[in-house]
Amino acid sequence: MKKKIDVPIEESIRQKQIMDKLSVYIKGKKLKYHLSTFGCQMNAHDSEKLKGILEEIGYEATDQESDADFVIYNTCCVRENAELKVYGRLGSLKHNKKNNPNMLIALCGCMMQQDAVISKIKQTYRHVDILFGTHNLYKLAELIQTRLDTGKMVIDIWDNHKEIVEDLPSIRKFDFKASVNIMFGCNNFCTYCIVPYVRGRERSRKPEDILKEIQELVADGVVEITLLGQNVNSYGKSLDKPMSFAALIQAIEKIEGLKRIRFMTSHPKDLSDELIDVIRTSKKLSDHIHLPFQSGSTRLLQKMNRRYTKEQYLELVRKIKEANPNVALTTDIIVGFPGETEEDFEETLDVVRQVMFDNAFTFIYSKRTGTPAATMEGQVPEEVTKERFNRLCDLMNEVAAKRSGLKVGQVEDVLVEQVNRQDDSLVTGRISSNHIVHLKGTKVLIGKIVPVTIVENKTYYLLGESIQQA
Repeated sequence: MKKKIDVPIEESIRQKQIMDKLSVYIKGKKLKYHLSTFGCQMNAHDSEKLKGILEEIGYEATDQESDADFVIYNTCCVRENAELKVYGRLGSLKHNKKNNPNMLIALCGCMMQQDAVISKIKQTYRHVDILFGTHNLYKLAELIQTRLDTGKMVIDIWDNHKEIVEDLPSIRKFDFKASVNIMFGCNNFCTYCIVPYVRGRERSRKPEDILKEIQELVADGVVEITLLGQNVNSYGKSLDKPMSFAALIQAIEKIEGLKRIRFMTSHPKDLSDELIDVIRTSKKLSDHIHLPFQSGSTRLLQKMNRRYTKEQYLELVRKIKEANPNVALTTDIIVGFPGETEEDFEETLDVVRQVMFDNAFTFIYSKRTGTPAATMEGQVPEEVTKERFNRLCDLMNEVAAKRSGLKVGQVEDVLVEQVNRQDDSLVTGRISSNHIVHLKGTKVLIGKIVPVTIVENKTYYLLGESIQQA
């Protein structure tokens, strides 16, 4: 049964006490964990916290799922394919568990917030040990302890969550850049999207907690942070003392040692003139804004409950480009939304041509049970959708090549992230506009911001030459 629980202020202390207790049992046993993340950057950031808890109690990471004593899937339900992958992999884990009877399997994330999914797992995948959702991931150690104490499947799913538990351990992918949740949930209820139903209503973190976390990250060597939320532009509305997203960025910008600030995702209806002023004046805000438009048809935007028109979106883009002529705009686009006509689709192509996006996440509409769009009339035939999708991709490739081509000959600051996976004589990083750049170098450059001349355009990545010695 789902429940709603208000988490007390002392909850983070209680969870740390549980971790300390559990670590006495886990540490020294050389137990390994494997965590798979499906879905968005919010899920990826949640997984950093899950890793932090697991390693705090004594588990060691392994890249091989077959070697793991604890397997956890952080799931996504935005698209059906992600759910099918989870079910497929759960089936294969049954064999692993027979070979290692003490292995534990946990599922969390958006899929678990759906009653039908919980019912299916209870009936079909009884080898799963722990199920929890999006609101209580900080309870992982407690849930493990409960499973070890009872020997029974543990199900802990909450409908909603108002309090935010701070100061839990986290394992970052990079030492020099990090993501920071500034809010959770969503109030927009786009008709195709299940996120508000599984992540709950908007809840903003207190600005002092956000600033404290970023200050600690910078003290630990972080030079770039990405502010995360389903709709960062509506940050602060749920606070006792409301604070705008623009004001939060201005406060973050004052943190010494922080070099770059990124954010995602922005909802066009809430991107304010105040934020555009910050885009114009900020010295640390990156030259990149992700601004989903989903469809160029105002008629379809109304059916999607997006609450802006094609013309309003284009005017917003004009203001942003006027504020920062170097800005790179990326977007999300849905093809084949119910009722989409050829004329509607041509409106989408028109927006792409006018805006000249640097990149786009393009999606074929995926029907999600429980959303209003799933029962709408006029579901577009698959063959029509695929043909339109291919045309959109062809146009985006053309537009992206033109946009990235403008970088050739420019000197850009690259934050080097890693040794190139295909060629270890190269390193890979990103410039302020979020374009990926490959250049000659060694691992000593990782974490550094180096000036680079862009010498070649490969559409979705660039080649550069460092103008200083490694």
